Amino acid sequence: MLESKNSPNTPLSNLGEFALIEHLTKNFNLTNKSSLLGIGDDAAIINDKGKLTLITTDMLIEGIHFDLGYVPLKHLGYKSVMVNLSDLYAMNVYPSQITTSIAVSNRFSLEALEEIYKGIQLACKNYNVDLIGGDTTSSKTGLIISITAAGFGDKNRIVNRKGAKENDLLVVSGDLGGAYVGLQVLEREKAVFKVNPNTQPDLSKYSYCIEKQLKPEARKDVIKLLDELEVIPTSMIDISDGLSSEILHLSKSSNVGFHLFEEKIPIDPHVNLICEEFKFNPTIAALNGGEDYELLFTISQNDFDKIKDHPFLTVIGHACDKKIGCQMITGLGQQIELTAQGWQSFSKI
Repeated sequence: MLESKNSPNTPLSNLGEFALIEHLTKNFNLTNKSSLLGIGDDAAIINDKGKLTLITTDMLIEGIHFDLGYVPLKHLGYKSVMVNLSDLYAMNVYPSQITTSIAVSNRFSLEALEEIYKGIQLACKNYNVDLIGGDTTSSKTGLIISITAAGFGDKNRIVNRKGAKENDLLVVSGDLGGAYVGLQVLEREKAVFKVNPNTQPDLSKYSYCIEKQLKPEARKDVIKLLDELEVIPTSMIDISDGLSSEILHLSKSSNVGFHLFEEKIPIDPHVNLICEEFKFNPTIAALNGGEDYELLFTISQNDFDKIKDHPFLTVIGHACDKKIGCQMITGLGQQIELTAQGWQSFSKI
């Protein structure tokens, strides 16, 4: 029996992914001296005789994280690696190795798996990462890919979510909302195809946002840039679950509040056009969409001159007293409390 008849059963959807992890692991303590940082950040940190190793893992499941109705297998393999590399870049560390575990049903051919591994191989080549192992097994339903990534870091340069101080500047790389609106386009075209399989949609004007969804790039270039600018963030996280959720993670870990200025959120013109077509607010796409895999971080105000006017980086707010909470300031000066409305794993089950 999986559940006791004498106790009430709590649906997983009541907690959500992060609350569930916190609940299940709250009684686990680090007992080995080599375990420097455990659950609660983008990666764990292990100290091996003064050498710090960072490890992270993520799982992608068919029907939950991807739809093979419109996701090419090669793109899926590539993206599965990006999801993990992004977590290590969010710790200001360069990944060096990955392992790949995959479970497949008998509806997949050898050629299908070869396509997935072509994507994984391309990701390894583009990001100078070695595939060093993994596992394969069968699945009764669908496809599951699990990647574990590792890298090495200097203890003086590793950045985690804890470290932001009041008045630190809140900075984001790239632009936001593209992956979410790209997904909306793909879902719409899938629905149209179901009604009329003979249709051939022209997706050329949506290519920027569709690529952000199907083939995201982890921001290795931003880590290199920060190094060249001699800027070490005080805290950092990658944007996988939406800007709003990630700001709340930094807030909780660093014990500060944040003011986010809506007019400062970087949104590409392609995103604005698609949002207009779908009749929803592009700010909502940026706040709650997720899967942008941009880097969100805080820096000391003393480092502002080093990053100002850089096309890859945008100051979107600042840290404040925790009592103030996390607020978005609109163009009209209204304050709206930020809430976590991004990806919620168990709401889909």
